[in-house]
Amino acid sequence: MPGAPNKPPAIDAPPAPEVPLAGDKRQHALRRLAPARLVLRLPIWRGAPHSDLVKPLERVAATLAAGEFPDAEKALDQFSVRLAEPRWPTIPEPWVRLRVAIPAPQPPHWDPDFKLAPSDRETKKNREWARTQLLLAKGALELAPSLHVDLTDVQSTVAEAQAVFDRDGPRAEFWTPIDRLWEAVESRVALPAPAAARATPPAKLPPGIQPEEA
Repeated sequence: MPGAPNKPPAIDAPPAPEVPLAGDKRQHALRRLAPARLVLRLPIWRGAPHSDLVKPLERVAATLAAGEFPDAEKALDQFSVRLAEPRWPTIPEPWVRLRVAIPAPQPPHWDPDFKLAPSDRETKKNREWARTQLLLAKGALELAPSLHVDLTDVQSTVAEAQAVFDRDGPRAEFWTPIDRLWEAVESRVALPAPAAARATPPAKLPPGIQPEEA
């Protein structure tokens, strides 16, 4: 047709996906490490948590200090999986959200988010993690007085983050006050010493056999 354009008309571009989690690799790790430190300070551990929970967090601190971020994330994953083991006391909200149980194998289509586009799945994941961070941050401020930890200078961080989330979702500005709180927790809450390992009782020997003869 005379006068017809040589190319199809322009189509409006789809809306840009939501901005992913802001911050550097250390901040990403700290958003898990700082709440994990508080989990091990809960009174449920009857004095001291097991070394199986303390050692992974010790490795996280060491690898973060060395700038080995992939190793730090692996140690955090190990901690989250171990925290989900049934041998521990019941962990209250919101700290139970740090547990990551290993799911049984299942077909992909059983996942309720299977039909979502990858960008939509990522957006949903980011929003859920931001909501979890808000709950953990509120829990940190509520727990601090019982631990004799002063967080009064970062008391407003939760309200600041909540206001940004309600207005814009988990944009970059949301994470600024959250990270400020976790930096304070990391610097003021020390890892507890693990519970002392119980000595293995000596094996019972048959009558008439002395220990040096065993």
